Amino acid sequence: MHSRHGFPSILALGVLAALTAGPAAAQTRVGEAAVVKNEVVRIAASTTPINVGDAVLRDETVRTGADSAARLVMIDSTNLSLGANASIKLDRTVFDDEHHYRDVAIRLTTGAFRFVTGNSNKAAYKITTPLATIGVRGTILDILSQRGRTIVVLQEGASTVCTTSRQCIDLTQPGDTAIITASGGRTTIQKTNNPPWTFAATCSQAAGLCTVTQYADASPVTPPVDDPDGMLCGR
Repeated sequence: MHSRHGFPSILALGVLAALTAGPAAAQTRVGEAAVVKNEVVRIAASTTPINVGDAVLRDETVRTGADSAARLVMIDSTNLSLGANASIKLDRTVFDDEHHYRDVAIRLTTGAFRFVTGNSNKAAYKITTPLATIGVRGTILDILSQRGRTIVVLQEGASTVCTTSRQCIDLTQPGDTAIITASGGRTTIQKTNNPPWTFAATCSQAAGLCTVTQYADASPVTPPVDDPDGMLCGR
């Protein structure tokens, strides 16, 4: 009697466990690594190396080491280049379809970056540093995030840069630069067309680092559906 019913019971428990664990274990692929030089790692439940062609996943941090660099290509063909000792987190991704985001939040914690918008509606992008919120309108931006200072240089398109206290500056001409500094509890923002820094000096750190490519190997994503938290995401 026990042996006759034991296997179906175990099988049912196994199926139930798989169904329960599936959503928790599922990870959303949001892009891939196109260029990797030296130490580039992902930080999630553990720290693991990233190689060229590896998937980039939602809610993980990507970090480069000293004398290292990377270029990530998102599913909507946004290109993100990272210099040495840089850290980026892909906070939120909401898919419209396989190649477009409805909402994508990118947190640049520290380091030098070049951001080239992809195929999504420009209002979908939200870029933040510890000191700034950056909106884009068909844009190439160079961004330097340091302790107490953020520099945003417009290379192409247009952008609005705001401090966390909502002081904002519009960048409309190539070379327009927003410099945000924080000192003594006070944050200031100023605009110049003579940038003190650009990502161009970083481009030589790795072959293809400042090349712009399309995301040619996009994995299928689940069509967006409403969930209880209001978060729409792919598979």
